[in-house]
Amino acid sequence: MVLKFDNKWRFQAPEDGAYLNKCLPFEAVEEFLGLASKVATQGSRQGLLEHFKSQFAAAAGVSHVRSSNEQWAASDLERNMKDAANNAPMFIEAFYDACSSLTRRQPDWWVPDETLINTVLRKHNVGYEVHYPDLVALESGPLPVPVPKSAPSLAEAAAEVYASSIERSEELLSEGRSREAVQELLWLLETVSTAFRGVETESGTIAGKYFNQISRDLRNKHPGTALDRVLDWVNTLHGYLSSPSGGGVRHGLDINEGIQISHTEGRLYCNLIRSYIGYLLEEHERLMSGKSRID
Repeated sequence: MVLKFDNKWRFQAPEDGAYLNKCLPFEAVEEFLGLASKVATQGSRQGLLEHFKSQFAAAAGVSHVRSSNEQWAASDLERNMKDAANNAPMFIEAFYDACSSLTRRQPDWWVPDETLINTVLRKHNVGYEVHYPDLVALESGPLPVPVPKSAPSLAEAAAEVYASSIERSEELLSEGRSREAVQELLWLLETVSTAFRGVETESGTIAGKYFNQISRDLRNKHPGTALDRVLDWVNTLHGYLSSPSGGGVRHGLDINEGIQISHTEGRLYCNLIRSYIGYLLEEHERLMSGKSRID
C-alpha cells in the first residue's frame, strides 16, 4: 500500500530545514526497530522480522534474502533499517507498509497505526506525517483538512486486491511458506480471469463463469493466437499446481505420492503466474479497447 508523495523524494529526500527531512536520526530508527520487535512477539518471531526486513530492504535498495535464524534476522533488520534511514520518506513508507499489511492479515494484533507513527516522528522532529494515502511534508505548509474517503471505484477495488495479493505472496515467500505463496497467486490468477466474463470479442461474448470455463471460452474464440498458446500453458500450470500429486495447493497433497513445493520451485511458480497475470491484464485491456493484434 504505497504512500503518495513527490516521486523525486524516492531518489533524493528534501534537505533539512526547520525539521529533519533528509535522514531519520539514529534515535528514531531505534524506536521504530523497538516497535517492530514488539510486533514480532505476536507470532513467528523470525517470520515477522523477515516481514519488516523485506520492506526495509526494498527501501534501502538491496535484495531481501531470508536470514539463517532468528538472531540473524534481527541483526539484518537493524542493518536494513539503518541503511533505509538515509532517505526519510522511504523509511517511513517502508514501516507504514509493513504495519498496514500486517493489520489487514491479523486485525486482532497490536500493530503501530498512523497515529503512533506520527507521534514517533514528531518526537524526533522528523518533518513528515502520514495522512493516508499521503505522506505530508511539514515544511510545505499546514496539513490538509481530513475529508471522508469515497468508496473506491471498481477499478480501484480491483487494483487493491491485486496489490494486496502480490504483496502477501512476497511476504509468504520471505517467510519460507512456498506453498501458501503459490496458493495466493493462483487465487489471484483465478480472480483476474473473471474480468474477462462478459467481454465482447470479434468471435462473440466470453460467457464462462469460472477460471477453466473462461479460459476455454477465450481459447475457442482466439484459436491459433498467442493468447491461445499462453492460456494452454496457464491451464497446464494451473492443473499441475491444483493436483494432489502436483503442487497440492487446491485439493490437498497426496500423502503418499505428493511432493512438497521447495523454496526454489515456489519462486519459479510465483514468477510464472505473475508473468501470466501481467499478460492477461494487457490482453483484457486490448479486448476492452477493441484493438487488434498481429500474432
